[in-house]
Amino acid sequence: MTDIKESDWKTFRKLHPIALNRFCQRVLEDTNRIIANQDQTAHEKYLAIYKLIHDSDKEIQQTFDDLRRSTAILKLAIMLRLGLITEDELRRFSDETQDLLNRMRNWS
Repeated sequence: MTDIKESDWKTFRKLHPIALNRFCQRVLEDTNRIIANQDQTAHEKYLAIYKLIHDSDKEIQQTFDDLRRSTAILKLAIMLRLGLITEDELRRFSDETQDLLNRMRNWS
């Protein structure tokens, strides 16, 4: 992977905490759904929440850790795949970065 251009790096740095907050909000909403499920015992809920947090930790690490210019495009692609970056936010990036990210989206 090549380094992201400076203007895109600045945009990425601004969107990074927003995307992280969205991710965490999603996990909290999922946790609330588990807690509200009347068909499960407390132990079953605990196990479901444990698995959710464990799996979410892996995704957080892959998506948000090791923040460098050389990893920014890959991190952005993951954020897009997870629905953490909106199309409006994507348009803040240069045409070059948008094109690259759109090509990466088409690979999956």
